Amino acid sequence: MTVPSYPVYKGLQRPLSYRGFKGKFIAYAIGSLVAGLVTGGLLGAMANMFIGAAVMIAVIAGGLYATLSLQKKGLHSKRRYRGIFIHPSRLKIPIHVSNKKEQF
Repeated sequence: MTVPSYPVYKGLQRPLSYRGFKGKFIAYAIGSLVAGLVTGGLLGAMANMFIGAAVMIAVIAGGLYATLSLQKKGLHSKRRYRGIFIHPSRLKIPIHVSNKKEQF
């Protein structure tokens, strides 16, 4: 007797990816784009259009570079401490005061 096989979509457990960014780093990249546009627009309106454009490009490039460097550490990056850690025991052992047997 053969077991019937069904096609299984195996992409359900994978993180969302878009243009090289995965999972939560998509939001970081979008945030750096928005931050660059807002700061460049405000600075361009207040000071100079060329200064605003330069700052916008710098903020976007810096944000995307920071996002890519964070992504290299992994989607679920954790702190990795090196060394030996000794955790104190918090158990309290009851101490018997007397060794006499109680009489009833």
